[in-house]
Amino acid sequence: MLKKLLLFDIDGTLLNMSAINRRILVDALLEVYGTAGSAETCNFAGKMDSRIIYEILQSSELSTAEIAAKFERAKHTYIEMFRAEATVADVVMMPGIYELLDELSRHSELLLGLLTGNFEGSGRHKLELPGINHYFPFGAFADDGDHRNELPPVAVRKAYELTGQHFSDHDIIIIGDTEHDIACARTVNAKSIAVATGTYPANELQRHQPHVLYNDLSQTDVVLAEILTSSIN
Repeated sequence: MLKKLLLFDIDGTLLNMSAINRRILVDALLEVYGTAGSAETCNFAGKMDSRIIYEILQSSELSTAEIAAKFERAKHTYIEMFRAEATVADVVMMPGIYELLDELSRHSELLLGLLTGNFEGSGRHKLELPGINHYFPFGAFADDGDHRNELPPVAVRKAYELTGQHFSDHDIIIIGDTEHDIACARTVNAKSIAVATGTYPANELQRHQPHVLYNDLSQTDVVLAEILTSSIN
């Protein structure tokens, strides 16, 4: 019987991509809309890819209707460009991730999934490049909602469809590097593990009151013990 559902963010938590991620989005938007709006300066951390596209294009005075009319084309153009151009050399793994995922995969009572602002097509490619995609049999992505807070129930539903088990409350642990990961955990009363390997420093993450905060996930035994014994009282 599975006992815990672990939902990992990708960017800043599992890995970081080089500037290629932003460059490809700029190229895709220029091809589809003729402008990339504020893509060069927008803070992407913790945001959904779908909302990022709307936010940066609205800064160029395109209307919501104009953006929506070409959104699917822009999404697919970005994903196709990303899969064609991003390589393993663009990936920087966060400390301890290989070791942690390997150890977690040995525990049959744990189910690993993704909860990320990436589109599935580009997000899966980010994981395929360093060879960690196989650890995550399902996930909730930007394709599944407009706001990160919409994703935890999606992940719970997909976990049920995969296993026949309904996870709730302290059975769910959401691991991420931004305030948005902490906030979305609260929507399903899940436990939040924040990690300061992204753009948010530890003191900023602490302000948002995660249940647990690590500088990174390199202490495999400590993180594993927290996961296996975690509960919310």
